[in-house]
Amino acid sequence: MWNKPEAVAQLCAADEKLARLIERVGPCRLEARIQHSMFFSLLRAIVYQQLAGPAAAAILARVEALFPGHEFVLPEDIVDAPEELLRSAGLSRTKIAAVRDLAAKTLDGTVPALAQAQQMTDQEIVDRLVRIRGIGVWSAEMLLIFRLGRPDVLPLDDYGVRKGFQAAFGTRQLPTKQQMLRRGERWRPYRSVASWYLWRAAESAPSQRKTAKKTAKAKSVRAKTAKRPKT
Repeated sequence: MWNKPEAVAQLCAADEKLARLIERVGPCRLEARIQHSMFFSLLRAIVYQQLAGPAAAAILARVEALFPGHEFVLPEDIVDAPEELLRSAGLSRTKIAAVRDLAAKTLDGTVPALAQAQQMTDQEIVDRLVRIRGIGVWSAEMLLIFRLGRPDVLPLDDYGVRKGFQAAFGTRQLPTKQQMLRRGERWRPYRSVASWYLWRAAESAPSQRKTAKKTAKAKSVRAKTAKRPKT
């Protein structure tokens, strides 16, 4: 789990440009969802794939309502549930296949229990989780950050992180993985916290572009006005 004040101080000392972003954004609000089991965190990730947040949240709530006997859905619930029941909650056939595979691989031990995961490296966990249908490297990295609180994850395939990097570091195009890895070496061992700030940069990027355009337009108008002959 990250120590946020320590992480922010170290990131600011290591990277002047990132420090300016951190100063603009303010305190880090990155939090791990410690109340979720490994299974439920991955179930949530599958449900949310390729859906807008409100739609995915509604489907997940309906899935949870199918099994009211306990706080969170269990793998046994999914394994035993008829396909028609899962379809009634709004899951597509593709996602039903994925959540069934997740449930089976949780029960057979492919998905590590939380206590076991805490003893594993980030890469060992990723290697396990990508065996699950519908779970790729990105989904595994999100679990590392938001469920396990791993401090040094840099999700190179995340569009928001790449867009935030472009905004924060002024690259003309989205950065390559190698660009991000090279810069990210400065951020170890707190690349998860750096990624959180890059997400915030991505969120503000459109407004920053508009401001830059307005500023450029205003300068152009002033320049034209200055060149006009006096009457």
